[in-house]
Amino acid sequence: MTTTKTDAPVVAASNEPTDATEPAGSARSERLSALVQQHGALAVLVLVALVASFSFDSFATVDNFTNMATGSAFLAVVALGMTFVIVTGGIDLSVGSLFALGGVLAAWGSRHGTAVALLLPLAVCGLIGVVNGLLVARSRLAPFIVTLAAMLGARGLMLALTDEGANTYLVAKDSLFAELGQGSTLGLGNPVWITLALFAAGALVLRRTRFGQHVYAVGGNEDAAALMGAPVARTKILVYTLSGLLAGLAGALNAAWLASGVTILGNGMELDAISAVVIGGTLLTGGLGYVSGSLVGVLLLKVIQNVINQIGSLDSSYQLVVSGAFLALVVIAQTWLGRRRRLM
Repeated sequence: MTTTKTDAPVVAASNEPTDATEPAGSARSERLSALVQQHGALAVLVLVALVASFSFDSFATVDNFTNMATGSAFLAVVALGMTFVIVTGGIDLSVGSLFALGGVLAAWGSRHGTAVALLLPLAVCGLIGVVNGLLVARSRLAPFIVTLAAMLGARGLMLALTDEGANTYLVAKDSLFAELGQGSTLGLGNPVWITLALFAAGALVLRRTRFGQHVYAVGGNEDAAALMGAPVARTKILVYTLSGLLAGLAGALNAAWLASGVTILGNGMELDAISAVVIGGTLLTGGLGYVSGSLVGVLLLKVIQNVINQIGSLDSSYQLVVSGAFLALVVIAQTWLGRRRRLM
């Protein structure tokens, strides 16, 4: 009985006599499959960016890159939390509504200072994440149903706070909270630096801590993880709490960037986050995932959107078509690679 504690490929040893070249060939093939799964999205991102750089004069410019980086930051923060959830074999459909709710709460709280603007969405969205985790882990309800209910509830709460969207809370442009979203350091927007710091911390937690090992173990084989003493319920509660916290934080940063709590944002963001995570190499079935891959997935979606905008003659809906095609190809490739590695 084996559980995957890291995202490195595990090669099973065999005591049966075989041809000396067969294990070496199988090991190389398995390493190649793991390399493709982990870095395939990065290769596609580099290829698309190179083609776009030679095709459009305005693509490979500093302004365009900084705009894409800032625009990707908010979805990336949401995708970071989604990565932890999906690695455990779960799903969180509430993050789009929590993103919108966090933005409204942050804009409303900014009237009482930066601390309130940041802590209020974290507290409310984090609490919703805790409830999601408790229902999934303790009541053993399906994550799809639990987080779908949370999505509707969070969206309803946001609409209630804004009088069905009629009220838009504004952020004072000269406030410290607005500077958090609109300011820049070394040429990059503050949201980008915050996102990079969060991903560095997320990679460290997932790869180098006992909690990260438990996340992989629960997603790889929940029953085996429980037999080995891993706190399965606590791990699930923590990942859904983390997802709620990061969705609320992303909404708060977006409100600071836009200087308002826009109520129409967040629709479909949960699907974008799931797409980015899966495109980045994380298995929907759990047990294998990469924080860095999720960031690459977000950037790839953003580059595709930017290229479509550069073309000009294509409607923005083509982004959905291309993103959907990428997602379908990635899932097919993951399924094929998974079957190939199991047969080795």
